[in-house]
Amino acid sequence: MDRLKHKRAVITGAARGIGEGIARVFIDEGADVIVTDVDTQLGAALAKDIGATFVKLDVRLESDWDALAMSHPQIDILVNNAGVTGFEDGPGPHDPEHASLADWRAVHAVNTDGTFLGCRYAIRAMRKAASGAIINISSRSGLVGIPGAAAYAASKAAIRNHSKTVALYCAQQGLDIRCNSVHPAAILTPMWEPMLGDSATRDATMAALVKDTPMQRFGTVDEVAALCVLLASDEARYITGAEMTIDGGLLAGSAASPG
Repeated sequence: MDRLKHKRAVITGAARGIGEGIARVFIDEGADVIVTDVDTQLGAALAKDIGATFVKLDVRLESDWDALAMSHPQIDILVNNAGVTGFEDGPGPHDPEHASLADWRAVHAVNTDGTFLGCRYAIRAMRKAASGAIINISSRSGLVGIPGAAAYAASKAAIRNHSKTVALYCAQQGLDIRCNSVHPAAILTPMWEPMLGDSATRDATMAALVKDTPMQRFGTVDEVAALCVLLASDEARYITGAEMTIDGGLLAGSAASPG
């Protein structure tokens, strides 16, 4: 349980969901964890619970990243996890014909700008040691088109491509700083609860939501966190610029795949 011992890790959007799961497992693996989020109440409570440090961070704001660089100028791991779907405040139109420019920009401000600013901070914070690991949480939606979530899909695709750019840049600079993207599909987090409910139909609803997944189930936060531990550890020192899908086999085939 010491795969990340003596490593300092910053995790964005860590107050809940996948970010929280990653923070808990990183602590278990011996990392010194800095939990960041815009939700100060949940973020601080998590940090206290697991023995981490909490820093308020709005990933959209360059000034917040600059403040983090002042307080934590040297790190070993960054997980760019903070992200939004665009549906947090309601199910407004997000298809490519009806989505508003404001909604498009709001999603990209968090997902795309936040990842860019995070990677820039991490490279600078890892340059002195000339080594480190950047893990960018993308999505299955970054690998395929999503007609009803144009901004989200585009932003997650941008994360995938920027991860490769960062990986190549660091290698060209002679830095042992690795950058990889992680692409989860349906991971069972509190985000799904409004759709699942707790009625007698919950199991049937869950089954319907993953009916196209070959493994016929949701993924778990712990499974995503385990992949992040691998990518953050020295075991993955020859893995960079890679995209790691964690989707129960969803993208292994297509609707046209032979039965």
